[in-house]
Amino acid sequence: MALKFMTAEEAAAFVHNDDNVGFSGFTPAGCPKVVPGAIARKAIEEHEKGNPFKIGMFTGASTGDKLDGELARANAIKFRTPYQSNKDLRNALNAHQAEYFDMHLSELAQDLRYGFLGKIDVAIVEAADVTEDGEIVPTCGVGILPTICRMADRIIVELNDKHPKEIRGMHDIYEPADPPYRREIPVFTPSDRIGLPYVKVDPAKIVGVVKTSEPNEGKPFAPLDDVTLAIGKNVADFLVSEIRAGRLPKEFVPVQSGVGNVANAVLGCMGENEEIPAFNVYTEVIQDAVIKLMKEGRVKFASGCSLSVSNEAIDDIYSHLDFFKDKILLRPQEISNNPEVARRLGLIAMNTALEADIFGNVNSTHVLGTKMMNGIGGSGDFTRSAMLSIFTTPSTAKDGKISSFVPMVSHLDHSEHSVKIIITEYGVADLRGKSPIQRARCIIDNCVHPDYRPLLNEYLEMGIKGQTPQNLKCCFAFHEEFAKSGDMHNVKWEEYNK
Repeated sequence: MALKFMTAEEAAAFVHNDDNVGFSGFTPAGCPKVVPGAIARKAIEEHEKGNPFKIGMFTGASTGDKLDGELARANAIKFRTPYQSNKDLRNALNAHQAEYFDMHLSELAQDLRYGFLGKIDVAIVEAADVTEDGEIVPTCGVGILPTICRMADRIIVELNDKHPKEIRGMHDIYEPADPPYRREIPVFTPSDRIGLPYVKVDPAKIVGVVKTSEPNEGKPFAPLDDVTLAIGKNVADFLVSEIRAGRLPKEFVPVQSGVGNVANAVLGCMGENEEIPAFNVYTEVIQDAVIKLMKEGRVKFASGCSLSVSNEAIDDIYSHLDFFKDKILLRPQEISNNPEVARRLGLIAMNTALEADIFGNVNSTHVLGTKMMNGIGGSGDFTRSAMLSIFTTPSTAKDGKISSFVPMVSHLDHSEHSVKIIITEYGVADLRGKSPIQRARCIIDNCVHPDYRPLLNEYLEMGIKGQTPQNLKCCFAFHEEFAKSGDMHNVKWEEYNK
């Protein structure tokens, strides 16, 4: 069947008001870049005519500004799931201009197949290659690509020549059967291949192919500072101590790492520590640090959902495909983030906390309990199932006016039952086998900024005596004080404990 080539505007004509649209990619990697803008312009035109135009959006995770940003600014979003990181979209969600439901990333594809979230009218996907018999080769991110292609009535392909066709073979596309027919996912090492190197679709569903030459929206990470370097060193030193104590095998276990500057610093420090052996990565986002360590022989293999790297790094990978092609495997997030596989492989899971409380509960998503930042992402997929679940965070924010550690988190994403280790620039709190009071003293002594230790020790002492000594009059005093005066240092317990 001959492919139908068209412009982005012609492709946008296949997207209608109230459609549910699935997009490929995971972070800006692998996301379509020109058709979303055409849809946004169509929405603006319809709004100017007084007509409604909004779409529902299913993505792998966050996307680039050319997708989330363009559609948010055009007020073209009916609902959005499962994760986002765009400023304009975030503002729209917090202003209730679009509905948002935050989800564990590993669950989205199967919830779509189960029918929990409605139908998919259109799938818009970026490809390095597409054939007339319906083989779509993804670019550098997969996300929910196979599921949306199978479920959608119509498929639009952005064929992006910035990604070489020779990338074919770097993907492992596999969808598990739905219950009651599901079997084990046969991934026993990060390098195991279990699927196809492309997505197979009914070619009759491909309504259009749009040729593009759009670069990724991969931004370089900010330079490392003293805080992020200290956190990275503390993580590496802790893992070495676990090897020495025999709690981690000498050959080590695969590593999962979240996205961001802290995560990049942690991986870098692990690679520089010679007592940590060369290791495998089984994660969702493969970052610049992984690529650097792979070239140095410190990372042996990386399995993930996307190459969430800078444009400089993706150019390096494509220029040396012969080197990287047998060391990197990109999977759908249903597999990269699968709790079954995470538990089997015995991962070390390292993710970032927005705030934590002194008893070990973690908030990953909401500022002051109300304003959505980005979403839970894949952190929950890995945290509960990992051999070691580590959360990292700088001890303060906003020039010290916000303590990352509070009496009670203002929003709960990861409970004390799943969080095993917390690490800041000041040290390590190993919470395994500790009671609530023991956890609190460990966190205050080892992780909290010295300015806030006296306040939190006072809170612990005045807590209602029980298994978990909370004081319900004062547990949100840090948050209330910041809202009132802009500085958590100003808390005076006698004002709240009335």
